[in-house]
Amino acid sequence: MDWVGLRKWFLVLSLGMILPGVIFLILAPGLRQGIDFTGGSSLTIQFAEPVTQEDLRAGLTAIGVEGVTVQRLGDDSYFIRTKELSETERDDLLFGIQRALGTSGVELLAFDLVSPVLARDVIIKGFWAVFAAVIGIFLYMWWAFRNMSSPFRYGAAAILALVHDTLIVVGVFAILGVVADIEVNTMFLIALLTTIGFSVNDTIVVFDRLRENVSFFPGRTLSANVNLSISETFSRSVNTSATLLVTILALLLFGGPTIRDFLLVLLIGVAVGTYSSIAVASQFLVLWDQFGMGWPFNRKQIPTETGRTKAATN
Repeated sequence: MDWVGLRKWFLVLSLGMILPGVIFLILAPGLRQGIDFTGGSSLTIQFAEPVTQEDLRAGLTAIGVEGVTVQRLGDDSYFIRTKELSETERDDLLFGIQRALGTSGVELLAFDLVSPVLARDVIIKGFWAVFAAVIGIFLYMWWAFRNMSSPFRYGAAAILALVHDTLIVVGVFAILGVVADIEVNTMFLIALLTTIGFSVNDTIVVFDRLRENVSFFPGRTLSANVNLSISETFSRSVNTSATLLVTILALLLFGGPTIRDFLLVLLIGVAVGTYSSIAVASQFLVLWDQFGMGWPFNRKQIPTETGRTKAATN
């Protein structure tokens, strides 16, 4: 299989997955941040009788509560996020909902309160956690492939694949925030870090086989060794990812709503991580090998045997 020959199609496919999310991040408000990032109060309630999401929104508007997030969790249970509430204000809100909807009862299943100061601290620590993970991965890849020619590029290729995967996951959640009111919270960051780890693991599998093939077949071009390495690890990567995806889908279908967003990030991240190890990281190595360290800025023309010129690197 000529995987390297498909790199233009891989580029088109990657752009097709990244651009819609980037557009939503720019034109829409961006990611819909949960209470962990913005501060405020969240309530999980359950009604004694059927209530639609539209009726609940209308009831909240009728009692003067604006700017709230309402999500349906299951049969007659809902998640509500609003401004910071005291216990008295919380009880008044529940009483107002019950009176506005004319329902026989509203049960409070969970109530969480997060201050804006704590929310900012979560954002900062989350950013540094992702940054530290990326730097650690880059240094490990550089060290692990230190016996290869230009080991720096292996770390750079892995980081490029991570950026690719992260952009797709974040973009999908930017879209879901608009069309499905799905929020991002600390569970989103945890799932994103998990996705990064899985993506790197799949990339290392391909690179490790490439290292073996380069030593076994030193006379081959890097493109040929990359094609061979991907073909040899393809079934392993697909089978491992498929097994994990089936497990995640089962948890999404039969698990509770608490871990739904976490599993959704994993579902997207595992699929994209498997794809990027083939279509992004490996292809980047081939491009760098063909055009050199300073590509595309250090290309110059040298004469060939036929008198024509071709591109070369310093």
